[in-house]
Amino acid sequence: MGWTNIAIDVLLFCFVVTSVLMCLVVLMQRSKQEGLGAAFGGGFTESVWGAQTSQVLVKATVWLAALFFIFSISLARLYSHRAAMMEKGSPMQQELMKPVAPATSTTPAAAPTPAATPTPVAPTAPAAK
Repeated sequence: MGWTNIAIDVLLFCFVVTSVLMCLVVLMQRSKQEGLGAAFGGGFTESVWGAQTSQVLVKATVWLAALFFIFSISLARLYSHRAAMMEKGSPMQQELMKPVAPATSTTPAAAPTPAATPTPVAPTAPAAK
């Protein structure tokens, strides 16, 4: 169960980073009305990444979206695997939860005989002097 928690932590970190990057790339894309792309100074993205900025941002969006879905599905599988493992318990817990069978002997037990049972003794009165 330890490897599951480590994998979840690593994938969750990558998932958050991918989500933030995808948000930034989508916001930087130039829309038909110039939208938020104009907030960066209009030609800011062209001066940084060149004239073909829209193609670079579209490719980055596609790759980040693919990573987003891969991380989402992987995290869902790992979380369900961890829940199943917690429900089933560790191997030590499974061993402790097994029912204990009563101990049986290989020789049959002898039935008590009537002579072996003690007979009740009546109380006697003290002797008179």
